[in-house]
Amino acid sequence: MAFYFRTLPIAAAVALATAPFSAQANETSIEARLAELERQLEATRAELAAQNTSAPVEDTETRISALERRASGQEGLSLSGYARSGLLLSDEGKSISGGPYVTPAGPLGGAVGRLGNEPDTYVNAMFNLRRQHDNGANSLFRVAIADSVSTSNDWTSEESQLNVRQVYVELDNLPSFTGAFEDASIWAGKRIDRDTFDIHWLDTDVVFLAGTGAGIYDMNFSDNWRSNFALYGRSFSDFPVGERDDPGTGSTDSLTLSSNNYVGNWQFMVNAISAADNDDRLIENGDTAANSGAHGMVAYHGDSFFGLSEGNFKVALLHGQGLGAEVKRIGANGDLLDDAQATRLALYGTTYLSPNWRLAPSLLAEVSDDRFAEGDNYRWATVNARLANEITSNFEMQYELSYQFMDLDPAGYKGRNAVSGNFGKATIAPTFKPNVGGFWQRPEIRLFASYTDWDKELNNYDSGDAFGSEGFTGGQWSFGVQAETWF
Repeated sequence: MAFYFRTLPIAAAVALATAPFSAQANETSIEARLAELERQLEATRAELAAQNTSAPVEDTETRISALERRASGQEGLSLSGYARSGLLLSDEGKSISGGPYVTPAGPLGGAVGRLGNEPDTYVNAMFNLRRQHDNGANSLFRVAIADSVSTSNDWTSEESQLNVRQVYVELDNLPSFTGAFEDASIWAGKRIDRDTFDIHWLDTDVVFLAGTGAGIYDMNFSDNWRSNFALYGRSFSDFPVGERDDPGTGSTDSLTLSSNNYVGNWQFMVNAISAADNDDRLIENGDTAANSGAHGMVAYHGDSFFGLSEGNFKVALLHGQGLGAEVKRIGANGDLLDDAQATRLALYGTTYLSPNWRLAPSLLAEVSDDRFAEGDNYRWATVNARLANEITSNFEMQYELSYQFMDLDPAGYKGRNAVSGNFGKATIAPTFKPNVGGFWQRPEIRLFASYTDWDKELNNYDSGDAFGSEGFTGGQWSFGVQAETWF
């Protein structure tokens, strides 16, 4: 083995070492690097054959095959993830509140456009170790670490939210799996479900399923039907229980049994949620918290822009009751009432209007009742559009318009007041990137200017939110710079 690695050409060694870390490179670069790697490996084979080595030919081929698997990403250690960091300032040069969930509807999931509206530094780094075993089985071990801070300082340990977000093992291509399970993979540990999907321009998942548990993916019951099953556990801890004048604390586990089915372009998801003893939770208005719930989603993943042009679109209708009335973060909210119900519509698409102009509209809307207090009701809807003009090979102008309508009646929950009104935001962002060519091309460096306005009535919703606070009262300009990348 030592002799083999000494004779491996340096260029091939470098390619092998770096290939797993270049998943986000463009296809041309990947193909060129793999072609160079193949050339180097062929040269190595010829060199080994010409030398008087005691290494068996079969052993040499096995080693080369293993190195080829590593070079192709089938084996080895790789790094992937997402990161953003930016500065958001008022026209007075002071930091201001922002983010897609800044409006009164934000805590309910009512996101607005994120371009020129993010003041934080966020990173989610995933370390992936892949192996292909002698019998053909594959294994993946993943650890994901995430952190988010809003301060602009370089040292933020006191404000850090550093968190190990995922730790799990996944196995696939198992030789003993046959029939409907032939292409299936199994997993266990702490993870974010593989098949969650989002509206990137609103920084919101359409559906988000995560926790600690186990599951199986890609059972094929027919040529056009595949299914996933999983059990996820989450913890509801340190909530008040007992008498109102002498409350104690309680805890329980939220368990979500999920069935996710794909038939052609259609997706059908059903979730059953249980949290034993959660009905002991002391609710502010004396109502009873739910200890169970149901959730469902029907979605369509289109391979065109709503049948009008090239591109893609996704549309999803979600409904939940009880603990399922938190329709995005399934099983994550223990404050929901037994009678809570919510229905949400999510839609987005992307297309090119011309060779240099592209468009990404989106819609997110929800109605919910009896959510946290008997008689409460919440109505909100967001319409957003991201437009980009590709001017050179590495510069484009991005524009975003975002509008949200809110009609919120919390029925006195947490001292909040009933309000109704509108929120609007317009952003212009000169953007630099290595290569233009689509909404998913990263990294990007953006300068931006945003104008944000809303009805004054919304300032009365909650004394603890940003609305109505000094320096954040509507009709305001904001400016900043931001970097964003996938890696």
